[in-house]
Amino acid sequence: MSITFVVQVADKPGVLNRVSSLVRRRGYNIESLTVGHAGTPGVSRITLVVDADPAAASRIEANLYMLVHVRSVQNVTEVPSVFRHLVLIKVSATAESRTQVMQLVDVFRGRVVDVAPDSLIIEITGMDEKIDGLLENLKPFGVLEVAKTGCLAMARGVTS
Repeated sequence: MSITFVVQVADKPGVLNRVSSLVRRRGYNIESLTVGHAGTPGVSRITLVVDADPAAASRIEANLYMLVHVRSVQNVTEVPSVFRHLVLIKVSATAESRTQVMQLVDVFRGRVVDVAPDSLIIEITGMDEKIDGLLENLKPFGVLEVAKTGCLAMARGVTS
C-alpha cells in the first residue's frame, strides 16, 4: 500500500539524506520523493510516498519526528487531499501531425510549452491515470522523451 507523507523540514544541507536514509534503513521502498521550498523562509517541504502498511506508516512517522530538523509530519493518505504529478513530454510532430497532437493535448488539459521544427514539448499535470492516457495516445506520433516529477500532495481545507 502506498502511504503519502508531507514533511516540513529545516532547509539545511543533509536533511533530505537523513529523511531518505531513515526510510531506507527500515527496509521500505520510496516510491516517490519530491522536495521544494515550502513558502516559509528556511523551510522545505518533502512529499514522500512509501510502500508500507498502516502500522509501518505510524512507525515511520514517529521515527521522522525523531530527526532534529523535522518540523512536522502529516500522513495525507486517508485525508481528503490533492495529489499531482508534473510531466514534460517531447513528441515528434511534423507539419502534418502538429495540429492533431495539439488537439490531443487540449483534450487532456495539457499545454504545449515548446515548438521545434520536428517536435513539441508538452506539459501536463495530474494523476498517473491521466498522464498514462495521454502518453498512450501520443505513442503513434512518436514519444521521444519523458520527464516526470514525483508526487506532490496537499491536504484539502485548513489543516493544523
